[in-house]
Amino acid sequence: MMLIPCPWCGPRPRVDFSYGGPDPADHPRPADDAPLEAWTRYVYERDTPKGSARELWRHAAGCRQWFVVERDTVTHEVAGSHPLPGAPRPVGEDL
Repeated sequence: MMLIPCPWCGPRPRVDFSYGGPDPADHPRPADDAPLEAWTRYVYERDTPKGSARELWRHAAGCRQWFVVERDTVTHEVAGSHPLPGAPRPVGEDL
């Protein structure tokens, strides 16, 4: 069973989460007034790298927070996770 470490709730089964795509820092969103071609590339043309990847996940069956998971796309081994910039601090995190 694949466990994903939610920064707020701790490790939980993968079924508690929903995948949101690549890390926004690695896959920036086009400007609102960008041409249709830029939006088409952003939505439909994504790399599917083998190996280490940073991905956006949401703890849908828990705290409902979005965060970044670092995992290997071949072995599904999770190296860690961290909140998005500007997100509330996880409970228990030192100041």
